[in-house]
Amino acid sequence: MGSFSIWHWLIVLLIVVMVFGTKKLKNIGSDLGGAVKGFKDGIKDGGQDAAGTATPPAGQVTQDTRTDKSAIDVEAKQKS
Repeated sequence: MGSFSIWHWLIVLLIVVMVFGTKKLKNIGSDLGGAVKGFKDGIKDGGQDAAGTATPPAGQVTQDTRTDKSAIDVEAKQKS
């Protein structure tokens, strides 16, 4: 009553392939791989947009840093 042997796992694998078919298992595997890749890309980006700058949450006051350093230019955005 210990662990399963390799023959038990091969029989389980054979039954799964017979029930689902190889094409459906291939589609499930590719869908799962795409989801994992998308998740990793989302984590790697860290909430940054295509320009490489973080986007402020809606309704937050932002500061434009491209202008003169002595003047502070802020813009209040309305919540939608």
